[in-house]
Formats: sequence, C-alpha cells, structure tokens
Amino acid sequence: MSEGADDKAPLPPRVDLATAAVLLALGLGVMALAWRMPTFVEQSGTGLTAPGIVPGFHAMVVAVLSVLLGLRAIRRGALKPGGAERPAWGKDDARQLGTAAALGILYAGVLVGTLPFWLATALFVFGFTAAFEWQLGPTGRLRRLIEAALLGLATGGVVTLVFERIFLVRLP
Repeated sequence: MSEGADDKAPLPPRVDLATAAVLLALGLGVMALAWRMPTFVEQSGTGLTAPGIVPGFHAMVVAVLSVLLGLRAIRRGALKPGGAERPAWGKDDARQLGTAAALGILYAGVLVGTLPFWLATALFVFGFTAAFEWQLGPTGRLRRLIEAALLGLATGGVVTLVFERIFLVRLP
C-alpha cells in the first residue's frame, strides 16, 4: 500500500457485493467449463490427469470466496439505503489498473513462450511487486527491490516445480 492509502475511505459495501456477484459468475462459469473437459481415462490415464482439475479447483475457491465477500458486504449494509454511494475513481486507481493490466499482458503475451517459464514468472512477479512497492517513497526502495527479486525467484521456482513435479504439466 502506498502512503496515504490509509486516508482513503473504505469502498461502499455495495461495491463489494457487485464484485462478489461478478466473481461468483466467473467461478461458476469456469467450474462448468472445467467439468466438461476430457478426463483422458479412455487413454489409460487416471481421473486425476484430467486437465480441468486445477482450473476447476481454482474456480471453486473463487466461487466460495465470492460468496463470503457477498455475505460480508450484506452484513456491512450493502442492501440498505445508502449502501450504493459511488466511490471516487482517482488517477492513482486508473494508473494502478493500467499498470496491472500492462504487466499481465506483457507476461502472458510476450514473456511466456519467449523465456523459460520459471524466468518469465520470476520477472513478472518482480516487476509487479516492484511497480506497486515503488510508491512507498525513496526510503526503503533498495530493500523493496531486493525483496521483490527474491520473491520473484522463489515464485518462479516453486510454481515451476509444482506444475512439473506434482501436476505433471509440461511448461513452455
């Protein structure tokens, strides 16, 4: 979080309720698509080699967490009058959204497939962390960059090992 982020008023509960609804629809949609994927049992594989298991599991987690977010929003008054006050959309919000989108597109569209997967992932995590921690001000930036590099390398290595050794997925 940047300095001054604590000064911002929390988002109205109806924003969380709307977000929960979108995430629930996304989670349920991905679960339905994952369920329809082939299982490879007919090719002497096991049910655990189905390509839909991992996205289906992630979608289930998203769906469950979205229900919890929605319930919290309702408890905070999302359905009461005044629960729909619109938050101000500032320049920082637009810049952060644009930065996150650009980094995601760079990762998925350029880095993955061009570089070894572990390196592409490490660079993405480093860049993402550094971009959002840079706002903390000049004091501590070197420490944050070192932490971002360590986090990126660890994430790149762990994600690669988990997918290749546990899920038996060949990565680009």
